[in-house]
Amino acid sequence: MLFKVENMSCQHCVSAITRALQALDPAAQVRVDLARGEVEASGSFSADAAIAALAEEDYPAQRLDG
Repeated sequence: MLFKVENMSCQHCVSAITRALQALDPAAQVRVDLARGEVEASGSFSADAAIAALAEEDYPAQRLDG
């Protein structure tokens, strides 16, 4: 899944986003591209669950790939 994520600017953001998604699935693969404002994630969770988890951490997101 590919998401456009707001409010990302530093390594702290990368860590917070990774933790939020891995809380849904500890085996989740997460790739954060700060320059593009995108997060690519795969795991056993829905896009809606990922968006909700990111929103709880103050990173509004929308799915780009589907």
